Amino acid sequence: MHSLTLTGIWEPSSSDDGEGRVSKDDPPSRPASVPLFAGSPFRVLVFLLFVALTGEILASPPPRYGLSGLSAFVDAGLLIPNAKQAIFYDGRPDRPNTIDRVLHSEAYGHQIWSSLKNQGYLQGVGSYSEITLADYPEMYYKLSYQIGLGFRYDYDNGLGWMLRFDYSTLTAAGIFHINNTAGATVLTNQDSYINCNMVGRENRIYIDLGLLKRVRLAGGMELELSAGFNFNNTKVKEHQMQIGGQNYSILDVWGSNNLYSGIGTYEYINQGGIGYGCFGGVALCYAIATVGSVDLGYDCYYTKTVYRDFNESDAFALQHVVFLRVNVNNFSFFGKD
Repeated sequence: MHSLTLTGIWEPSSSDDGEGRVSKDDPPSRPASVPLFAGSPFRVLVFLLFVALTGEILASPPPRYGLSGLSAFVDAGLLIPNAKQAIFYDGRPDRPNTIDRVLHSEAYGHQIWSSLKNQGYLQGVGSYSEITLADYPEMYYKLSYQIGLGFRYDYDNGLGWMLRFDYSTLTAAGIFHINNTAGATVLTNQDSYINCNMVGRENRIYIDLGLLKRVRLAGGMELELSAGFNFNNTKVKEHQMQIGGQNYSILDVWGSNNLYSGIGTYEYINQGGIGYGCFGGVALCYAIATVGSVDLGYDCYYTKTVYRDFNESDAFALQHVVFLRVNVNNFSFFGKD
C-alpha cells in the first residue's frame, strides 16, 4: 500500500508489502495552521477568481449535444475475430501453406524426424517419409486488441459523420497431431500421438466511413447509433508449426518448387488482400461541455477478409469490437456556435 504526501510526491508507506521502498523516518510533523487569507493579496485574488469561474461553469446551461462541429478522437478496444477466417492457417493440402509440404520434404523432413527420434517421440518410424498426420488443426483466433484514431463532424440536430482508421494484430492458433508409431492412422489414446502447435499471425487495417446519430439522455449522457462502410487490408506476417519443441515456418517462399535440400527462397509476397463490408454500432457517451465526450461502445462488422488463393468466393463473416473512445471537440476549422 502506498500513500501520497502533502507535497504531491509519491512515497511508499510504512505498511509497504515489500515490493516498494519502506521509509524508516517518522512522518513529517504537520505545519502550524495558516489563516486562509494571510500573506500577499495574490492569494485572495486567486481564490476569488476560482470562485467566479466555478460559478460561471455551474451556471452555464449544458449543450443539447456534447459534440458539435469538427472533433478528433482516439479509440482502443478488443477485436473478436471470426474463426471462419482462421482456417486459412490450418495447413491442409488445398491451402497456400501446407503441413505436408514441409513435413515430408527433403529440406526439412529429415531434421524433423531426427529431432523427434532423439527425443524419444517416434517408435518404428524409419524416415521422415513414414511420418503420418493423425489430423489437422481446428484453428481459432485469440482475442486481439485494436487501436485507432479518426475525425468526425457533428451537427446541432445530433446527426454526424466520421472517418476512422483502426489497426490490429491477430494470432490464430490450433493443435494437430503426428502419429508416433509406424502404420498408425487414427487417434487412439494419449500415448499414440505427438501434440504439435500451429500459429499464424497477421496485421489488419480497418478504414470506416459512417453516419452517426446521437440521442440526448439524462445527466450528460447520450446514446449514439452508427452505421457505414468498411474497407480493410490484411497482411499475413507469420505461419509456423511447432513440432517437438522446434519451430518450422510453412509460409510459402518457394514458389511451386519441391523443397529439396539447399533450396533457395523467393521474396515473400503478401498472402492477404483488400476486403470490404459494412458495420453498425451503438455507444453510451458521457458528454463534457466544451471539451468532448468519452464513449463506451460496440461495433458489429460484416466484412470480406481476403487471403490470396484461398477464400475469394466465401470471405464474408461477422466480427465484433468493444471499444473505449475519447473525442476532443475544443477546436473546429469551420467554427461553431
